[in-house]
Amino acid sequence: MTNTLSVIVGSVLGASEYVGEALEQVGKNAGFDTQIQFEPNIDTLPLKGTWLICTSTHGAGDLPENIQPFAEALENCDLSGIKAYVVGLGDSSYDTFCHGAIAMERKLLKAGATILAEPLHIDVLNHPIPEDIAVDWFNKQLQN
Repeated sequence: MTNTLSVIVGSVLGASEYVGEALEQVGKNAGFDTQIQFEPNIDTLPLKGTWLICTSTHGAGDLPENIQPFAEALENCDLSGIKAYVVGLGDSSYDTFCHGAIAMERKLLKAGATILAEPLHIDVLNHPIPEDIAVDWFNKQLQN
């Protein structure tokens, strides 16, 4: 049985894409069969295995446009076969800090997914290279 890791990215300016690519590599190094989606589509993702959602927050706490249709599609899914990690990128000077990741976590839980760890919310003011903290965090999660 192959362990699959689907990295699902929500990004506006590209930072989440860099983080997603770095986390996909961590998954490969850990023996996962990985795929990454920059235009996520529920119809092309396995409804079992492990998902890693990596998203920024845009505007007034919204999800990036590229992940909005995916997020809406989750409302009609049974994700009881999904184990998930959530990574959010945000700027703590906004009161909507990491609201995109918080929204994704809520949607996953409502659809029956299991969240495997406390979500990582990266403050880009304190971590200008967010891949570094994300890779460290994900390596630690996979060692548990």
